[in-house]
Amino acid sequence: MNNKRKDILTTGQVAQICKVAPRTVTKWFDSGQLKGYRIPGGRDRRIPASELIRFMKNHNMPTDALEHDSIRILIVDSDWQLANNTASELRKIPTLMVETASSGFDAGLIAQKFEPHVIIINLMAANIDADHICNNIRGSKELQTIKLIAFAEGLKENEMGAVLKKGYDACLTDSSNISEIIQTINKVTSIL
Repeated sequence: MNNKRKDILTTGQVAQICKVAPRTVTKWFDSGQLKGYRIPGGRDRRIPASELIRFMKNHNMPTDALEHDSIRILIVDSDWQLANNTASELRKIPTLMVETASSGFDAGLIAQKFEPHVIIINLMAANIDADHICNNIRGSKELQTIKLIAFAEGLKENEMGAVLKKGYDACLTDSSNISEIIQTINKVTSIL
């Protein structure tokens, strides 16, 4: 079985997909237009497929070859029923793969194998330090491209701003509004 992650691409692979020279991809990366990370101890660059799709869409490039893959979403919430209800609704969309975790520890174990593109974390969950998870992800070069969506029922507008400043990409306030959850996933990934 091949364990090579096909959702992380080299500059050469990106160049082939975009039909440009590898040097062009390097320029996009170095100028910050195309986000990714460098391999520690080397100059090699790696670009997540989700970032490449976002970049290609922003530049009106066809993305058909890349978009057959699913978006992996991890829901972290100590309310098992709420997490599973949300996961069940999201799984109705064929391009979404959804896993749930009921503790920070489980979230770490599942994330290692599942390699989510998006993590939705309930800020009010018991025994889950959402800000600690957020800080760990934002502090890791390899995990920087994971999109974090904070969830807190009934959060006010000014409170949402404070949450976003902590490093979350978006904030949800109503767990029953599946269309808003899907729109938010779409907004942070630019894939759906």
